[in-house]
Amino acid sequence: MDAPLRVPNERGRRPAEAAISRAFGVYQAGAHPANRQRLTFEGIVRGEALVAMLEERGFVHKPTVAAGEPVRQVVEVFPHPAMIALFGLQRTLKYKARPNRTVAERLAAWREYQVHVRALADADPPLRGHEEFVARDVAALRGKRLKDYEDQVDAVMCAYIALYAFRWGAARCRTFGTLEEGCIFTPVPEDLLT
Repeated sequence: MDAPLRVPNERGRRPAEAAISRAFGVYQAGAHPANRQRLTFEGIVRGEALVAMLEERGFVHKPTVAAGEPVRQVVEVFPHPAMIALFGLQRTLKYKARPNRTVAERLAAWREYQVHVRALADADPPLRGHEEFVARDVAALRGKRLKDYEDQVDAVMCAYIALYAFRWGAARCRTFGTLEEGCIFTPVPEDLLT
């Protein structure tokens, strides 16, 4: 899930965000702070409620993924560090709307993102069946349609993180933080595995 799944802190950031920001900050892939003050809506943190519902249906919330071990599991992921590791990037792709980011910059980043995601069809493990969807002409999308597409492509990326974790586990992935304080699981570049 691309959402904070355990948020015990009222303010500030979780140790997981601090750790992932230290490791991936050089790539501009640090994490925004997750805390109850920012994420509680009508007394509920959505990620925690989702975990509770999934646990009632037999899923487990664990901080790591064991390679090849069949399990009904939920784990918190963060696409930007994963993209750094999986695509060999030196910095994050700037495809999201932000102040001072031009449409031309975003479209160029989108095209690069789409090329990388389509290339996962030849990766280990391969991701297939998404190529046509990912190849959409982003320049034709605006506003809510573009945001919806962004969320869907990010969901494809999150699904691939799970597939990659199932294939490689701790051999190529790492958990930042703890289950008790909140944790983020992601593929990492080789230099972060040691």
